[in-house]
Amino acid sequence: MIGYVTVGTNDLDRAAAFYDALLAELGAKRLMDMPNGILWGTAYGEPALAVMRPYDGQPATSGNGSMVGLAVDTTEKVDRLHAKALELGGSDEGAPGPRGEAGFYVGYFRDLDGNKFNVFLSPAS
Repeated sequence: MIGYVTVGTNDLDRAAAFYDALLAELGAKRLMDMPNGILWGTAYGEPALAVMRPYDGQPATSGNGSMVGLAVDTTEKVDRLHAKALELGGSDEGAPGPRGEAGFYVGYFRDLDGNKFNVFLSPAS
């Protein structure tokens, strides 16, 4: 159902380096390179992530209560991507591990602009 998610940045070059390295771990690459943003994904027609300078020219801010979830297929990938985000300068928002009773496994982090993400393995995966 979700085509793509966009988060804002105030430093596109810095964000590009962060996401080039982080999303490569998921097999994603740049699908679109625009003057004000970049779109990463595995293929057109699949869910993607865009990082953009705000269209209105105002500073980008992270949304309180907003979060982007990156789905993976093993707990090892959750651990690896969470660690990679921290290695790239992101901040920890919750170490990888099981959450709830249904077998949901997730790690939380913030990117360089403060946008909140998680990497998760769904019980249905």
